[in-house]
Amino acid sequence: MSLAAVKMPQAEDPRRETSSATATPKILVADDDQDMCELAESGLKGRGYDVTWRLSPQEALERLDAEDFSVLLVDIHMNGQSGLDLCKQAVSKRPDLPVIVMTGFGTMEHAIGAIRAGAYDFVTKPISMEALILTVERALRHRGMTDELRRLRRRVETEQLPSVVGASDAMRHVADLISRIAETDTSVLITGESGTGKELVARALHSRSGRKGPFLAINCAAVPETLLESELFGHVRGAFTDARSTRSGLFVEANQGTLFLDEIGEMPLSMQAKLLRALQERKVRAVGSNQETPFDARIVTATNRDLEAEVAEKRFREDLYYRVNVVRVDVPALRKRGNDVLELAQFFLDRAAKRSGKEIRRIDRSVAERIMAYDWPGNVRELENCMERAVALARFDGITLDDLPAKIREHRATEVFTDSSDPRDLPSMDVVEERYIRKVLGAVGGNKTLAAKVLGFDRRTLYRKLNQMQ
Repeated sequence: MSLAAVKMPQAEDPRRETSSATATPKILVADDDQDMCELAESGLKGRGYDVTWRLSPQEALERLDAEDFSVLLVDIHMNGQSGLDLCKQAVSKRPDLPVIVMTGFGTMEHAIGAIRAGAYDFVTKPISMEALILTVERALRHRGMTDELRRLRRRVETEQLPSVVGASDAMRHVADLISRIAETDTSVLITGESGTGKELVARALHSRSGRKGPFLAINCAAVPETLLESELFGHVRGAFTDARSTRSGLFVEANQGTLFLDEIGEMPLSMQAKLLRALQERKVRAVGSNQETPFDARIVTATNRDLEAEVAEKRFREDLYYRVNVVRVDVPALRKRGNDVLELAQFFLDRAAKRSGKEIRRIDRSVAERIMAYDWPGNVRELENCMERAVALARFDGITLDDLPAKIREHRATEVFTDSSDPRDLPSMDVVEERYIRKVLGAVGGNKTLAAKVLGFDRRTLYRKLNQMQ
């Protein structure tokens, strides 16, 4: 095609309102006509875009693998391969990449073929540069909107499930497990210390499962044994004194959803036998009834106990343990999650500030150091409580040491090393030395002479280091 066939637009203000995946949108042009590639490059560069072009579909695919582009511009007819085939492969590799197809045949058949191949839009030859630029800008706005929606969805998930989010190795492993098993019906046992967010993990499994039914939860330790069977399996009217009406129970009420049995390790042995039968038969019998009712609910359980030890002590049925422990998700303690604690602290700060109407947005560095040093025996629950308290007491636009509870404000780390393999969580040598000195002093009851001997210092060096640590 001759260059004369291309109509150039009038000069316009190069500023534009577009959203793209990068600061300077990158456009990849795939066309076996070099003149067309150079012309598209000239016109699009005049609008501030970064343009790359390739003369074959294979070279274009290789470029897509090597670099992130905002828009792909494809000629529908190229030597060796159809532009529609390239479009399909590009969309398969990069579903978020808008593809614009250029066709020399302005027929509806080719336009429909381009859209079916996954193209965002098409332009006809001879190309009007003005029309091409407008189409590219629409594609960039579409890409920007898609990216923003994805970011907002991630933010919503983060706000709903803060303890499931984190960059630490331990939490990446939890997130990976959730994504791999969420859409299965496999029974899941969630373990971890109290307050680590086991129910949030269960809710994450449910929300990603595609199940249309509800998420129902019960704390097995909080319901008396006499009522637990009725809560789980239901009862008929008159089955016991207070049974004034028939109730179906949580197993049936969670139909096509998820039933979360928290603290299953606290369940009495007599109820464990009934639970095992229900899980095996996928049926429940309401208290006082002779009828069995089938249920379709995924069962997720959780405990802060060592169930293997409970089995060994005959306090938990071995057959039930293997029934509920098909896949095990271990939720790490907050002290083992490295820098995740700061991310969670900021989340809880933002949420508490929003609820209280206070303009509090930052955490002072001294506060961050205390938060990182503290062991958090109450885990995520304790951190949330701490940040809510801090926001309530805060007098400035940031959280200060005075806003923290005394036990956290006055805490000094005694753990010399961390068991994290993430380089971002590893302390500096100065921090390691300070922690070790404090550990030795604690071990010798504060006797500085003895501590200096253990450390290999003379007393003067120890005193100097202690002064520096204050």
